[in-house]
Amino acid sequence: MAERRARHTAQVLARLGMREVSRATGSRRSRADGSQEAPEQQRARAIRQALEDLGPLYVKIGQILSTRPDFVPDYVREELALLTDQATVRPFAAFEPALEADLGLDWRSRFSSFETGRPLGAASLAQVYRAALRDGTPCVVKIQRPGSHGTVLGDMTVLRRASRVIGRVAPRFSEVIDTEAMLDVVFRAMGDELDFTREAANMKDARKAAKEFRTIKVPKALVATPRVLVQTLADGQAAHRLKEDELSRKQRKKIAREFVAYMFKGFFVQRTFHADPHPGNLLVSTDGKAHVIDWGMVGRIDRSMSAGMLGTLVAMAYNDGPSLAQSWVRMGSTTPWSDVGGFTADIARFVPHVTNASLAELNFGVALTEVLAFSTSRGIQTTPNVSIVGKAVANMEGTVRHIHPGLKLSDSIRDALQDILLDMARDLASPEQLAQYGLHALHALTEGPGQGTRMLGDLVDRQLTVHNHTRFHDTRFSKAAFTLMLLALGRRHRPG
Repeated sequence: MAERRARHTAQVLARLGMREVSRATGSRRSRADGSQEAPEQQRARAIRQALEDLGPLYVKIGQILSTRPDFVPDYVREELALLTDQATVRPFAAFEPALEADLGLDWRSRFSSFETGRPLGAASLAQVYRAALRDGTPCVVKIQRPGSHGTVLGDMTVLRRASRVIGRVAPRFSEVIDTEAMLDVVFRAMGDELDFTREAANMKDARKAAKEFRTIKVPKALVATPRVLVQTLADGQAAHRLKEDELSRKQRKKIAREFVAYMFKGFFVQRTFHADPHPGNLLVSTDGKAHVIDWGMVGRIDRSMSAGMLGTLVAMAYNDGPSLAQSWVRMGSTTPWSDVGGFTADIARFVPHVTNASLAELNFGVALTEVLAFSTSRGIQTTPNVSIVGKAVANMEGTVRHIHPGLKLSDSIRDALQDILLDMARDLASPEQLAQYGLHALHALTEGPGQGTRMLGDLVDRQLTVHNHTRFHDTRFSKAAFTLMLLALGRRHRPG
């Protein structure tokens, strides 16, 4: 199985390589409408199609890369933003063994009806069917595709090896962009998609968090096994399929504001959030309710990262460039050639252009990726978790744009800030956190008076040191980084 998968990956990458040779000749391809497609566009489309062909893990990686302007060219990022995880529908008979193994040979007795003819959806990891329980309760049944679990785990192994190759070939690049750590974040976020019992646990937590919102709903998991998930039916249609006259402006505004507030609660209070909130994962019903579905990909961040991202967004909303730069640097780390002063100056010039813009005027998620590009070009390593948070913010924003494009994300941040700070204060005053403070204080006392002096000195050094190093930004590195990743993969999958 692993060998066959490796051969398939090698074939896909080989086709991509042949297209690269064609692109190098400068040839142009005609579109269906008779216009000419430039070689760069050919290349970008070929990369997207290759990732879609390789399956769900590569699709997720591509979506993450679409938010990384610091080492993926713009024309490639624009194409990667179009990535979708759609798969050919397989006959229901291919999924029956999983139902029999996980629910028992009498699995049909659990349902009064089961629509096996055409699934509600088909992705690389699963197909979803509409059904009804014995008591008539409408539900959906999500069934994992045969062999998908092993395929994804094998792909993870291959990508880890590829990231190590990048580390050896481009050590300076890897000091600022830790590809291995970035992949690890994606793998952990995707882990729950391989075991539906974990996805069901995510849904349970998400339902609790949604209770304080009037319009936000999360389906309830009814039965969960590693390969089969039965959940209540989420009524409605995908956000991007909403017609203009289906909901009033007031309803749209309410849904948009509450969805953003719900996501903010995940980022800054729970520190666990839906990592893939694209328009297809928000089903809006005619009664003005929004159902957040597909909880297989969930991001998790620690308290420090959450506080740093909150500081970043608040500073952006309040037009405070230096504070934004400070929050961003705290989330990552500096390198010997970091130029923190230059980064702060970059951000001070940039922030006034994004403050108070509506979603119709500016892509807030793109603004975050611009900050990331400034950071990398100045030699500042950003925590790998920024990639998964940035993807979630960009997806959230894209979803809201379909519902109420007039919403200002900066207003949403201001509206939610008081509740977020109160929740954070309660968390900081919890018995568990107070116990941690006590342990830190005890450790400082046992270390002796010199510990405080060293800490103060470190603080002063960090705040007052003026960096005057060569900038990391090397256009040859940034333009070639994505190609380097493809070459590393090809090296691991070369037949023979």
